[in-house]
Amino acid sequence: MTVLVITGTGTEVGKTVTTAAVAAVAVASGRSVAVLKPAQTGVRPDERGDADEVARLAGAVTARELARYPEPLAPGTAARRSGLPPVHPEDVAEAAAKLAVDHDLVLVEGAGGLLVRFDEAGGSLADTARLLGAPVLLVASAGLGTLNTTELTARELAVRDLELTGVVIGSWPETPDLASRCNLADLPVVAGAPLLGAVPAGAGALAPADFRAAATGWLAPELDGVWDADTFTARQGPAEL
Repeated sequence: MTVLVITGTGTEVGKTVTTAAVAAVAVASGRSVAVLKPAQTGVRPDERGDADEVARLAGAVTARELARYPEPLAPGTAARRSGLPPVHPEDVAEAAAKLAVDHDLVLVEGAGGLLVRFDEAGGSLADTARLLGAPVLLVASAGLGTLNTTELTARELAVRDLELTGVVIGSWPETPDLASRCNLADLPVVAGAPLLGAVPAGAGALAPADFRAAATGWLAPELDGVWDADTFTARQGPAEL
């Protein structure tokens, strides 16, 4: 069973576009892929959710969503306020395991950060990763403040004996500032894990065919891409790190 849990250092860091890039590159390499969104919040029944967006960008991907709540809140809070049943880590792990029977790779994309609560008991994506025995890919922002949230997430994963595969910058700016450029060297240090990619800002607005063609250049070989951290850092980073 190959399951990869994808979390972020917070909201709006590029998790969905990064998940789509990982899926697109895996599909291009000949693997069958499913993406699982445990809880979708802030989306009406007739709107496209994150799993649907991954499928739109990545192509031949099985998309599944376990629950949807109308308000843009943490899943546990959104479930309580809507009167709908919450999602539990066990539900997510069971769904991922079932998808893994028929797919080479299952991507589980969380909501917000690692410890965002699914239910009143405090169940989280971290608990799902533990139940699955799955590694975690961390999506981080590029600029000032990302080192703290990245290190906190990495430390929590370590405390729980969960494997951090690496870090991907979910939205690399076209004109990066000094903090962003320095963070290319500092992120893998504070995470204790390699930098595995940088997805350009605005990548999600590309036409799907263009997105799929470019995705391999955004991700490292560990994620089936051709992106190289040392080359990217040397090109983008300041002269003296």
